[in-house]
Amino acid sequence: MTAPRLAPGLMIAAPKSGSGKTTVTLGLQRALARRGLVVRGLKSGPDYIDPAFHAAATGAPSSNLDTFAMPPALVSALAAEAATGADLVVAEGSMGLFDGVGDTPGRTGASADAAVALGWPVVLVIDVSGQAQSAAAVALGCARYDDRLTVAGVILNKVASERHRRLVEAGMARIGMPVFGALSKATGLILPERHLGLVQAGETADLAARLDALAEAVAAAVDLDALVAAARPTRAVSPAAPLVPLPPPGGRIAIARDDAFSFVYPHVEAGWRAAGASLHPFSPLADEAPDETADALWLPGGYPELHAGRLAAASRFLDGVRRFAETRPVHGECGGYMVLGETLEDEAGTTHPMLGLLPVATSYARRKLHLGYRVATLTADTPLGPAGSVLTGHEFHYASVTSPAPTPGEAFATVTDAHGSPPTPTGHRQAHTTGTFFHAIARG
Repeated sequence: MTAPRLAPGLMIAAPKSGSGKTTVTLGLQRALARRGLVVRGLKSGPDYIDPAFHAAATGAPSSNLDTFAMPPALVSALAAEAATGADLVVAEGSMGLFDGVGDTPGRTGASADAAVALGWPVVLVIDVSGQAQSAAAVALGCARYDDRLTVAGVILNKVASERHRRLVEAGMARIGMPVFGALSKATGLILPERHLGLVQAGETADLAARLDALAEAVAAAVDLDALVAAARPTRAVSPAAPLVPLPPPGGRIAIARDDAFSFVYPHVEAGWRAAGASLHPFSPLADEAPDETADALWLPGGYPELHAGRLAAASRFLDGVRRFAETRPVHGECGGYMVLGETLEDEAGTTHPMLGLLPVATSYARRKLHLGYRVATLTADTPLGPAGSVLTGHEFHYASVTSPAPTPGEAFATVTDAHGSPPTPTGHRQAHTTGTFFHAIARG
């Protein structure tokens, strides 16, 4: 049997966060798709918002690649799936190009690791505001820092004037660095933000028009033909059988899906379906109860703190989940975990009663950032695996817990961070209900 042809790819990365990676990536994806190419997006790292924007820009699914949290075979399989039947993969990096965790070569979660593993050259987006020829020194450092990596060229962002562009390009010419294009300070896609980053794609008004406007600006400023020519074959292998990153919690999974419960990693849902499970969405904000024929219930992360009053008044939803939990497994991640708890205090300081299935109370009036990878060992048999199973995941929220910390006997898992912190009990389990702040990415 002939292996499917895999499209070539590029990694759009930057020396640091805030350089304009997402803006440039979306503009490139949309501009190339408007040319008639079949473009697929991927996101390096655990960011769960950007893949939905990629999907909107390209008209095709996107997913995450994570060399820290995913085994290499899963990274390869996800890249192979995206590259099959496509003309080009335009992946987006996270943070700075080499920013990662741990000390295992190739497994740090850095964008550079994903690019090297998959054979993709890097296109650097460099914010040149406040500098000129010095930007070339930054590009040269990125090109030489890791000799496994190929930097194909740069896209200059936030160029102040034609004279500024000439000075920056002179520096790049001195080091032999190709410049694919230059975007002015006036070019940009203004997307609304909230405390976890961008407002999600499904909530962004006039997103198609915004993407089209950005595509036109990028197409006018960037040599798209040269960029496509710089792409290199994707080095990935399609597995003989579908990989299942996390075991499905049931055969028929009722899953909350609306503006309050909006986040499940795309690769997790795809893995559940590949394992034979079916997903049955319902909307708590529309006061819908979970499907009574389901045998497991999943409350994803999202923004319940923005809708706490509506959720507290959604009697059909609340009663339906409580009935479900009497006999079947219910699991909540991050926002879902908070709603499974006793109370949720919103940003204004109003406390709202929640499901009361787990002994946890949370507050957004007392904000505190919790961010980072988690390596979790399950303390008991759960829908995500038997006791002793190891999961990798990621936590990102601003909620403070105002109730006592879980005891080892009631915790969902013990976790360490990517730097080997002491194991700490986290999350809760009570009867058929479990919950945790971290979003599971894969089995360890």
